[in-house]
Amino acid sequence: MEQVRFCSVFDIIGPIMVGPSSSHTAGAARIGKVVRNIFGEQPDSVDIYLYESFAKTYRGHGTDVALVGGLLGMDPDDPRLADSLKIAHESGMEVLFVPKNEKAEHPNSVKMVVTKGKRKLSVTGISIGGGNIQISELNGFKISLTMGTPTFITVHQDVPGMIAKVTNILSEANANIGTMTVTRESKGEKAIMIIEVDEPQPGICEKLKALDYMDNVTYFD
Repeated sequence: MEQVRFCSVFDIIGPIMVGPSSSHTAGAARIGKVVRNIFGEQPDSVDIYLYESFAKTYRGHGTDVALVGGLLGMDPDDPRLADSLKIAHESGMEVLFVPKNEKAEHPNSVKMVVTKGKRKLSVTGISIGGGNIQISELNGFKISLTMGTPTFITVHQDVPGMIAKVTNILSEANANIGTMTVTRESKGEKAIMIIEVDEPQPGICEKLKALDYMDNVTYFD
């Protein structure tokens, strides 16, 4: 079970971080770590598509090392962040940066495509300032994940009945679902659910994790 918490204090004093820019470093590290949490494990390779401001300054502002550091599970203030590219190489993770010329919905946008064996996940993240982020796309589906609402992200095997089992657990805990997005890599492979609830429900994670065919549960509030 893995729980990830983001604090609104960033809006007042800014995040504790390694690097020159909250948007380009702290926010980028958080995007990378969210992708890691959704994927549930370290990928074998990642293609990183950078847009607008990220594309122009990703080396100079440390966006490259921050994104990869987050993908390795590091926080924005991790002292190892500056060595993340070296650590990724030593761990066998291939990294490709692809600056793009086209416009994006936000100047600080990045699309990360992570792969491990037959598994593949595409996530688009936006760094909105002060270390805060949004996730706007998951496997081609438009979503709006801001980390300001209690949210569960599950990775599980695509078998019949999984949605019902998960929603039954939420119902038993009196957790009201606000929005729910379901996507899968392909029939019979890995599937993902993103579930936003009205009130914080961290205790549900253990029950969700205990379900058969469940690989990973991440909780954000």
